[in-house]
Amino acid sequence: MNVVGASVSEAFYAAHETRDIVLPNQTNHVSQIAVDIGGSLAKIIYFTLSADRKGGRLHFKKFETEKVEDWLDFIVELFRDAQHLAAHSTQQVLKATGGGAHLFYDQLAERLPHVLIQKEDEMECLITGLSFFITEIPYEAFTYSELDTDPIRFEEKSKDVYPYMLVNIGSGVSILKVTGPGPQDFSRISGTSLGGGTLWGLLSLLTDASSFDDMLEISKTGDNKNVDLLVGDIYGQDYSKLGLKSSRIASSFGKVFKKGARQDKNSFMSGDIAKSLLFMVSNNIGQIAYLNAQQHGIKRIYFGGCFIRGHPITMNSLSYAIRFWSNGDMKALFLRHEGHLGATGAFLKHNPVRKARHSFSCSENYNAVDISTNASSVYEVLDNANLEIRSGNHI
Repeated sequence: MNVVGASVSEAFYAAHETRDIVLPNQTNHVSQIAVDIGGSLAKIIYFTLSADRKGGRLHFKKFETEKVEDWLDFIVELFRDAQHLAAHSTQQVLKATGGGAHLFYDQLAERLPHVLIQKEDEMECLITGLSFFITEIPYEAFTYSELDTDPIRFEEKSKDVYPYMLVNIGSGVSILKVTGPGPQDFSRISGTSLGGGTLWGLLSLLTDASSFDDMLEISKTGDNKNVDLLVGDIYGQDYSKLGLKSSRIASSFGKVFKKGARQDKNSFMSGDIAKSLLFMVSNNIGQIAYLNAQQHGIKRIYFGGCFIRGHPITMNSLSYAIRFWSNGDMKALFLRHEGHLGATGAFLKHNPVRKARHSFSCSENYNAVDISTNASSVYEVLDNANLEIRSGNHI
């Protein structure tokens, strides 16, 4: 793949859709499609040539893993459409990663008898994908803080990123330490079973939301104070000696239990439950991430996976945890293509990537974006910004 001049597409996309990556210098058809099949979601990436201009685009799609026929049909149709573009002798390839690459291998082979299916290591693909996004794509990585006038601040492209930590939040959570650009320059240092699958499962039991996006949506209107026990509920004020504000959560779901009384979930609003659970899972992940970063002397922490989805509450919870416990010494970083790191890494493993020799400047062709701290979706604001910038000519 030729990724020289790569940028994020300016085209309009529906809510929760991931923007394409424009590759103006990739002028040849590619034979591979990649899929990252996780415990909750199957993420697919593929390339198409543009009909009206030079180059083409990388497209990103996701399906619920349990809807096997849906994402299998989609992959089969992609290969069928690509047949007339490829040379007759070209072998079509499916790069598969994630646990589902093993679990669903037989089904993939049955539905794709003429396609070469290659399984790729999940962790290697995550790091390869992350490296691509943070070194080749402008306006990809950013910080988030509701305390700032402009909550979103994009990171400038830099080669000085090592060491860093990737906290990949899928159904569960894996924490990787990355010390260099090589394929073996990483190790899995920790993780937790309390991840996106935990939130999804509990919200399925406790609310009527039918999808993860629905669950995030109802959390926007909720008030966790109706469910969580706060420091102020115990002390009646801040606990200043320990630096704990009265609004800090002392016990998640602490107000639900009442001695001698059997509680009915219908006594609590779905939005309140959703926000409480979102805080509980996010705060737990944030603290585990901080403790690992502290132990390994790491300052930069990237958060990836389909758990975040540009949700302000989630990002602010993770950012706050890292900033609070490190006294501002560590940085929580988020990604616009956070959920597609593994699929992208698998896709790029098919052929060596031709990288740009020049750098990108985050100040080029950029107009400041007015972002409200009460924005319902950070990505909605990002998607309304003109972010398909041109590369600089700096060597």
